[in-house]
This record gives sequence, C-alpha cells and structure tokens, in this order.
Amino acid sequence: MSASAPTAPQQAGSPSALPPEWADDERMAFLFSAFKLNREVNCTDWDGKMNFWAPLIVSCCRRQGAVSVTLQELSESFRRNGTVPLGLPTVVQDMIRRGKLQKESEFAALVDPGWLSWGVGLLLVKPLKWTLTTVLGSNRVPPEEPYVVTELVKEKASELLRVYRSSPAAERTLVPFQELRGMAAHICPDETTLCLALLQLQREKQVTVAVHEGEKIVKFTQAGQTRVSPVGEVDLGIYQLQRSECLLGERVEALAQEAERCREEARTLLGQGKKTQALRCLRARKRVEKQVDSLHAQLETVQGILERIANSHTDRLVVQAYQAGVSALRLSLKDVTVERAENLVDQIQELCDVQDEVNQTLAGLDISMGGDTDELEAELRSILEDATPDSPPPLPEVPTKPLPSNLAASPGLKPSSSTLKSTLALEAAQ
Repeated sequence: MSASAPTAPQQAGSPSALPPEWADDERMAFLFSAFKLNREVNCTDWDGKMNFWAPLIVSCCRRQGAVSVTLQELSESFRRNGTVPLGLPTVVQDMIRRGKLQKESEFAALVDPGWLSWGVGLLLVKPLKWTLTTVLGSNRVPPEEPYVVTELVKEKASELLRVYRSSPAAERTLVPFQELRGMAAHICPDETTLCLALLQLQREKQVTVAVHEGEKIVKFTQAGQTRVSPVGEVDLGIYQLQRSECLLGERVEALAQEAERCREEARTLLGQGKKTQALRCLRARKRVEKQVDSLHAQLETVQGILERIANSHTDRLVVQAYQAGVSALRLSLKDVTVERAENLVDQIQELCDVQDEVNQTLAGLDISMGGDTDELEAELRSILEDATPDSPPPLPEVPTKPLPSNLAASPGLKPSSSTLKSTLALEAAQ
C-alpha cells in the first residue's frame, strides 16, 4: 500500500466495513482534528465528530467480537496515513458520561466485589496509580485502561445464556467454569470476554458464581425462574453426585476397553502357542471385569440417588400445585356456606311449589270452561248438517241412439247447450 493511500484500521475490519468518508481526505482531516474545548463554540462540528466516532467504535468492536477496548487500541485501529485521531480521548469521555463505556474494574466491582478475586489474569484489574488519577480528578484518559462497551457486553450475555439453555448442560444446575468456557468459545474468544458476559448476567440476576474446592462453578436460572437463587448445600451435593456419575462412567468405559484388549491379546498369544501368557491375560481380564462390575454397582447407586432427587423435585412441584389449587378453591368458596346453600335450596323448593299451585289453578279454569265449549261445537255440527243437501239431483240417462242429422252434418261446429238439452229430452220421450 502506498504512503498516499488511506490506511484502513488495523483492527477495525475490512475497508468495505468502513464508512464512506474514510476515502475522503478533506473530510477525514476534519474528523481527525481535535475537539474544541467547549461544545458551545461550535455545536455542529462537535456533534458531527461525535456522531461519527462513537458508532464506529461500537461497530468495530462488534466485528472483532470484543466487549472491551483501550484508548491505545482505538488509536492504532484508526491510524490513517500515519496519523491517529486527536479527538478520541474526548469521544471516550463522552461515551463514559453517557454510559456507553465503563471502566472494566468498575464494571466488575459494581456487580459483585467477590468477582475481583477472579481478576488475576481474568478481569485485568489495573494498577493503583490509574485509580489514583481518577480519584485526584484528572480528566486524562489512560491509554491502557480497558473500557467495557455496555451495548456489546449485553449482546454477549444474551448469546451466552441462549447457548447454555440449548446445550445438554442445561439439565444441570451447576456448570464448571472451564466447561462453560469450552461451550462458549465461539461466542467469547477469551476468558476476559466470558467473565464480562457472566458479570452482565449476574447483574441481570440470571447467574451466580461460587468457588467449590478451588473450582469455579456457575449457576444459571432454571426453567420457570425469573432470577437465580444462591448456590446452596443441595446444589453442591447434586453437583458432587453428577461429577461422581461422570467420573464413574468414564472409568467403566476405560476398564471395558482394557478388558477387551486383554481378551484380544490372549487370543493372539494362544495363536502363537504361548498358552501360559494367554492364561495370564485372561486372569487380568477377569480382574478388570470384577472392577467393572463393582463400578457399575456404584454408578447405579449414584444414578438412583440422582433419580430420587429429581423425583423429589417433581413431588415438590405437585405439592405446590395442590397448595395453589386449595388456595384457589378456598378463595372461590369464600362467600359460600352450608347454611347459605340450604337457604337457597329452600327458596327454590318454595318457588317450585308456588309454580305447581299456579298450574293447578289454570288447569281448573280450563275444566270450568269446558261445558260451554261442548255446546258450541254441537251447534256448529248441526249448522254443517243443515247446509248439506239430502241427496244429489238425478242425472239424465246416457243416449244410446245416434244424434240427429242436423248435428252430425256439421262436424266442425260445436252444438250449443240448448240444442243438446232438446235432443236429450226428445230421445227420452221416444
């Protein structure tokens, strides 16, 4: 790369990830210049520089997977044509004032002072002279003081919690720190990042930490919990049993492989005609198998205890459900008593009796009106009988002789009714 070409930040990412202004020499000369002593002198220039550098610092740290950064690292990251931004200390101070950055040591101490015991090689608690400069009121930003990017540490904490809950380790209450480190290696590239993420989760009441027999252990919130409970004796007892189960399982597996090796070795020696050595291998195999049987018995005992503990948790949940049900039932029956129920039953029975009496009264009214109805129906029948004729009028006989010629001669004409009657009367007379 030539000396005149703009130099991309060494740790900020690829040039394509940089803002478009990075290639503009005139614009970058302004952004690399120092801030005025007072923002009121030129608010536009001040805010323009701040709005450029603050988001760029966060985005560059996010691309690197880091949650903390120092002023020295930022200066080297944004070096351009051999020049570093002169206003970075002011940007860092402003981000600290707005809560976007926080000293790493203060971030740890505000959550739990006990975490500072983890600081050796982990949280990188800085020498006392840096703390003194802050106490004495100096506004200078120490170049090697690490600052936590609060937005990024929250993101890492959420990712860490998601990874734990989607892993087989979620079935256990306590997780060793080293196991968690391996589990979250793709999220937290170093131990410091993991500790800062755990600190954020502890601030959110999602984890708690403890040291048991020199080993760091982490306890996460379990299903149905809104906040984590402290590590207790029950948790430590279950943790010991789970560790014993794991160790016994590994030991059984190793001895089973050794027994199989002795068997194969005996077969090889027997094929070579070395019967004595083959018998010795078989005796060793028998001893190993006895150890396997003994370890199997111990493993079953430990697993039985763990199963009983799990069942006790289930029983406790059932009892809690019963208690909740009883409380709800008691609340729903708060205003219901036996006397009140009997009183209501008596009132209902009394109303039913009244209704029966009303129905009987209405039925008696129908009976009293029944005579008049019968008389009216008889009169109606007599009227219908008077209106009906006794017998229908007689009909004339059907003619048997042919019609007269004057009617038959005009087939296209239809005879009138008077003509037809006269014809019928004549035939009847003959």
